Amino acid sequence: MDKILVHGGASLSGSVKISGSKNSALPILAATLLTKEPCVIHHVPDLSDIHYMLQILSHLGAQVERASGVVTVQAENIRTEAPYEIVRKMRASVCVLGPLLGREKEATVSLPGGCVIGDRPIDLHLKGFEALGAMHRIENGNVKVFAGELKGSSMHLRGKLGPTVLGTDNVMMAAVLAEGVTVIDSAAAEPEVEDLANFLIKMGAKIEGAGTRRIVIEGVKELHGAEHSVIPDRIEAGTFLVAGAIAGKGITLKRVDPAHLSSVTEALSRAGFVLKTDGDTVTISPNGAPKPLELTTEPYPGFPTDMQAQMCALLAKTPGISVITETIFPQRYMHVSEMKRMGADISLNGPMAIIKGVERLSGAPVMASDLRASAALVLAGLHSEGVTEVNRVYHIDRGYELIDEKLNGLGAHIERVKA
Repeated sequence: MDKILVHGGASLSGSVKISGSKNSALPILAATLLTKEPCVIHHVPDLSDIHYMLQILSHLGAQVERASGVVTVQAENIRTEAPYEIVRKMRASVCVLGPLLGREKEATVSLPGGCVIGDRPIDLHLKGFEALGAMHRIENGNVKVFAGELKGSSMHLRGKLGPTVLGTDNVMMAAVLAEGVTVIDSAAAEPEVEDLANFLIKMGAKIEGAGTRRIVIEGVKELHGAEHSVIPDRIEAGTFLVAGAIAGKGITLKRVDPAHLSSVTEALSRAGFVLKTDGDTVTISPNGAPKPLELTTEPYPGFPTDMQAQMCALLAKTPGISVITETIFPQRYMHVSEMKRMGADISLNGPMAIIKGVERLSGAPVMASDLRASAALVLAGLHSEGVTEVNRVYHIDRGYELIDEKLNGLGAHIERVKA
């Protein structure tokens, strides 16, 4: 098992190219199960979660080829069951339910396990499938969904903590082959949902409204193969913007969609940083002492919960008092206790983190608890004195392609060593 050593104090400058979006690539790869014809997907990031998804597709009978960020999938003959030993390593594996149900009218997938950042059930996925005419049962740790036929219907997919992204993806993938018209109200509006819809449209689906809270799908009899490029990863981009804010003399992100980053760039602008956009690039530069912030995580286009931990790392040394309120996953503060080991002054009050900026952080051995927390601990190490030892970095490899190499390319001093 690897660990990452972050030697604090280095200044960052230069440019970095952002990889394709993990949260787009996973459901898009699952959607290739909807057709017997070959699909070619570009800008697929090299991540452990992607490896697991390709293993699942292979287990289900698809032919999978991968080379230099391009994945070709042909699912001519498929199975409809993905057992625990195949899906247990990645919660997003549940997104094969929708395409299997849509194409074969049945699917059996092992239920995803618990998540360190809180309960993430699939009840809204099943609610959407039921609205299309499917039934389900749960036995032996598996969920089985099945239907004689799928028929379009109207439904609401908002839960107590907001719309469901994977649920919207799953229902959309099932509905494209249902008879009639499906209307999803309270749909997730994230760019990754829109990216999936654009891929499905290339395959022959009829979808309107993706990227809004109301998606209308007119079912078709079959889909065909297609070629598609995954959008840039807005969370990786946001993470590198925070790295530039923490330790940058001026860094430029290439291959980004600035519109997808608006809530993050707006927050960093309020904190006093200078941000400039030019086509598909964004540059962040310092402008004196940063200012404290009040942030609330919200569904897109609000400030993303996946950037909350990284902002904690920035605000830990920002003069004054900052407050972050986490409304999506209220338990998502596992990184706080680790940052406090580094000298951060952060207190929790329910879903609120109250951050009093300190003059110095010091490197320490810390433990990553989840994907975004691990990135945040690396960022905290950038402006700490001494060496920060981040353990359990398999978390970071789930969602960041070569983060240590990319940061080193900007001037950081980071080592990956065997634990």
